[in-house]
Amino acid sequence: MNIERNKINWAILVTGWGRNAKDTIEAFGKEQFSNSNLAVVIYESEPCGAAIKANKLEIETLQLLKKDFVSLKLYQKQLTEELKKRSIDYIFMLNYKYVIKQEMLLAFPNKILNIHPSLFPSFLGTKTAIQDALTYGVKVTGITTHIIDGKLDEGVILKQKAIKIKQNDTFETLYPKFALEGKKIIKKTIKLIEKKHFKKL
Repeated sequence: MNIERNKINWAILVTGWGRNAKDTIEAFGKEQFSNSNLAVVIYESEPCGAAIKANKLEIETLQLLKKDFVSLKLYQKQLTEELKKRSIDYIFMLNYKYVIKQEMLLAFPNKILNIHPSLFPSFLGTKTAIQDALTYGVKVTGITTHIIDGKLDEGVILKQKAIKIKQNDTFETLYPKFALEGKKIIKKTIKLIEKKHFKKL
């Protein structure tokens, strides 16, 4: 287990393949964050690109399956224990599909981050925000990173990036823009947290 107490210890949570998570793990591997350490990647699905990348970089991975628990509450209780065991400071949800319940929010107050494919406050509480923006006909959509709270897809905004929708755009042409900009905004968000965290010390 790689823990450095002079740096922020991060955990990444991912339940799918984890394209954004994989890119972020790669950035940690290239030491692009001078004040952060990626302590663990907790994943669910197999195969998981994020877990594969983490293993190659000798970053700890842990597979935790919600189906092994009788409730979401008990699953998150175990998840919280695993995170506490590793002295995690901040958690980034990257392609993580479960709603974080109150007990876990209290265990990590203002320390759980999420990325959502819209410009808050538009297209919240949906897993199809990119397609929703296309269907609605908006000219500009985007990406938001935020600290989560007790309400779905709300909380303190950290970073936002606008993405223009062209007249002939489809989901297939728009999604790569989200993938590219998502990679950038996650890095900027981690660096913002570094500044905020060490300013408080």
